[in-house]
Amino acid sequence: MADQITPMMKQYRHIKTGLAQDVILFFRLGDFYEMFFDDAKVAAPILDIALTKRNNVPMCGIPFHSVDAYLAKLIKAGKKVAICEQMEDASESKGIVRREITRIVTPGTVTEDNILESSRHNFLAGICRSENSVGLALLDLSTGLFMGEEEKGSIQLFRDLLRRFSPAECVIASEDMNDPELREILTDAFSGIINIGEDWTFEYEAARDNMVRHFGVHSLEGFGCEGRKAVVGAAGGVLYYVKEELRRQVGHIRSFSLRNSAEFLMLDEATCANLDLLPSRGQNTAMTLQGTLDVTKTAMGARMLRDWLARPLADLNKITERHDAVAALCENRSVMAGIRETLGRVRDLERLIMRIVSGSGNARDVRGACESLRNVPALKDLVGKLSSKLLVEIGLNMADLPELVDLIDRSIADEPPITIKDGGIIKQGYHSRLDDLRAAASHGRKWLAEYQASEQEKTGIKTLKVRHNRVFGYYIEISKGQLGNVPDHYNRKQTLVNAERFITPELKEYETKILDAQERAVALEYDLFMEVREAIVKETARIQETAGAIGRLDALTSLADRALALRYVRPVMTDGCAVRITGGRHPVVEQMPEAERFVPNDTELDCDGNQLIIITGPNMAGKSTYIRQVALIVIMAQMGSFVPADKAEIGLTDRVFTRVGASDDLARGRSTFMVEMQETANILNNATRKSLIVLDEIGRGTSTFDGISIAWAVAEYLHNHNEVKAKTLFATHYHELTDLALTMSGVKNYNVLVREKDDRIAFLRKIVPGGSDKSYGIQVARLAGMPHEVIERAKEILANLEEGELGESGQPKIAKHRSRRSKIDLAQMNLFSEKN
Repeated sequence: MADQITPMMKQYRHIKTGLAQDVILFFRLGDFYEMFFDDAKVAAPILDIALTKRNNVPMCGIPFHSVDAYLAKLIKAGKKVAICEQMEDASESKGIVRREITRIVTPGTVTEDNILESSRHNFLAGICRSENSVGLALLDLSTGLFMGEEEKGSIQLFRDLLRRFSPAECVIASEDMNDPELREILTDAFSGIINIGEDWTFEYEAARDNMVRHFGVHSLEGFGCEGRKAVVGAAGGVLYYVKEELRRQVGHIRSFSLRNSAEFLMLDEATCANLDLLPSRGQNTAMTLQGTLDVTKTAMGARMLRDWLARPLADLNKITERHDAVAALCENRSVMAGIRETLGRVRDLERLIMRIVSGSGNARDVRGACESLRNVPALKDLVGKLSSKLLVEIGLNMADLPELVDLIDRSIADEPPITIKDGGIIKQGYHSRLDDLRAAASHGRKWLAEYQASEQEKTGIKTLKVRHNRVFGYYIEISKGQLGNVPDHYNRKQTLVNAERFITPELKEYETKILDAQERAVALEYDLFMEVREAIVKETARIQETAGAIGRLDALTSLADRALALRYVRPVMTDGCAVRITGGRHPVVEQMPEAERFVPNDTELDCDGNQLIIITGPNMAGKSTYIRQVALIVIMAQMGSFVPADKAEIGLTDRVFTRVGASDDLARGRSTFMVEMQETANILNNATRKSLIVLDEIGRGTSTFDGISIAWAVAEYLHNHNEVKAKTLFATHYHELTDLALTMSGVKNYNVLVREKDDRIAFLRKIVPGGSDKSYGIQVARLAGMPHEVIERAKEILANLEEGELGESGQPKIAKHRSRRSKIDLAQMNLFSEKN
């Protein structure tokens, strides 16, 4: 059987053997990528193409020019794809064409624009545990961003990091994957592809050596991670995986940054979800804080703003610098308008330079880089008119590169084709030899037209045509009816059904001249393009720095635009504990279309007399909106944004915790109440005096008495433990909790105003001092459209409960029906009561 295998299939099997079993091989055969055996069975239904058989071998194929569209489908389905290309021209090869895998594409290493989201990074994560530390390295191959964090002691913080950055894929040493605690976190907090790497690539010495060689440095001191075994192991391991196992170009990865979690406001995954900071999959972006704040003009700016939102600052000086920059832009509206107009002409420089450096970029990418860099001088000039320290720094970090822009302008066609090996990419007049070859080819085409007219006249065959194909080159085609007029010196080449094809010595001689000129012109164009590309590659570091500066500028102008358009104010930032907000608003709710007029509210929070605010009131009255808006205002202030309020003083916060809403976690067998208790436990175990806590309805997932007991105990703990004593907003239906203010000096009661008339209510959305003694649940049920009969019966049951649990006979009063007479008497009493 083996003797019957074709040389091509032997080559295929040899290449496939070198790949992991979960990698689908795109095997180039002429104008198609073919898949065979199990690869074809897996890929065909995902790609919605026919699965066929040849010699009992399952197979399917896609056109090579449409590879990106099909690749996108497989990557979105979580598959890995190896691209195997023909490394030589089939017409010139002796024997089977040499083929090699040029790259392996995975969900975490995608660089194609049609697969990536322009507004967010696509991270591949490296994970390494060393003693009591866990390192996380994050690499976005599409932009070259490479950074890491190391957490000591609490592995819970690592869980939050993993959820916040949401990498598409991760690689981890097999030894660490056998760690029960780390494996549990990956199962819980990560939904992408997990790759098991070789243990030695994550060991400190090997990983350090890999990074030192890649960056061309003597040590990792300059990156701040020398001796940090966990994060270096993670970074070195992921770098090895991309370079060696995926065979990807990494020349554009020029730096590594170590982030310190203490420099940022910590937001766990629950908080990000509860406050709708960032859109989750399938969620409308407009219904999130990102959707409200993001009016960026560039993809770099959108990614930067998202990063700022996911990781607000905890450094007062850096926060002040961002606020100064936003203020400077707001005060100079004409300058800001000019900046935003200019930014609108800048493309995604980060991803353009990656494709150019890695060799996958084409002439259109080069042209896009040129058009983007062309706008840098104007941006520098506009930014130079502003005095903010951060904006001045941004201006200094932008390189305009006039020589490179001029080179690209002179050399690359304004609208070049997609491919770089078929000609048409170099401008006329850039290179004299190329112009000569093009002229020769063009003259040849003119000669062919004249030759056809001459032969028609000589032979008297008016239908004679000079044609060309890749097999025969140039030939003369004559219909069957005119064969009697064919001259003797015509040499028959091919017979068709209705015509015959001929060649002549004169035609073949000139064909050589034409094709030679065309081929040499195309080859020269490719060489010239590669020279231009190399000139760009030499400026990679400066272009990347420029792209980063443009991204920061774009994010700041987006915040300034929102501040002006939405009436935001600059918050006063302090190193103290107090949060004082006058006329605060919810930034997302107030922008909802067709929403009622938003009612602003004040907030007074500190670590002393206003440390724990108990907020009571009915459902739908606005309690949850209010406590969320306070958290959002704090987060916006620390990310560098102005805030939706008339006035705001924000004390620096280290973490924002939320316990809002609840749902079953069926995948891990956790009930609503268990989820609620675990999230609450996380808050009590990790909050500090610098934290802000938002609690909504603690204890409602169990019996009333149990719920009240837990809620009371949680409030006591937050108030009485000095190491916690965090600023807390506590919304509840348990009116019993208002009694906490009688014995605890830091507790204050507030409620949401409700207007009641004729057993109906109207929500006023105003938070005022004092507790509420009614839940208005039945009135809310009426507003929701409950049947009248259910409403009336609920009122009866409520009255029974308020009278006591048992009647004189010991029967539960909740089941008791009041007589019709009782109802009439009650109605008459109400009719003539003094209240009426």
